[in-house]
Amino acid sequence: MNRFAEVRDLIMSLEGDFDKFYDKGNQAAGTRVRGGMQQLKTLAQEIRTQVQDIKNSTEA
Repeated sequence: MNRFAEVRDLIMSLEGDFDKFYDKGNQAAGTRVRGGMQQLKTLAQEIRTQVQDIKNSTEA
């Protein structure tokens, strides 16, 4: 569940930048959102790999 907390924390940390970009048109906030979403993508892939490895090791 620690990995879930990382995902949640990352998303929550981007909330202000989402607001600034979409509601106020702040371009720098958009750059931060894009960076955060890339981090989220990387984290999600790591979690997918970890889950698959655990799943495969218990099915033997």
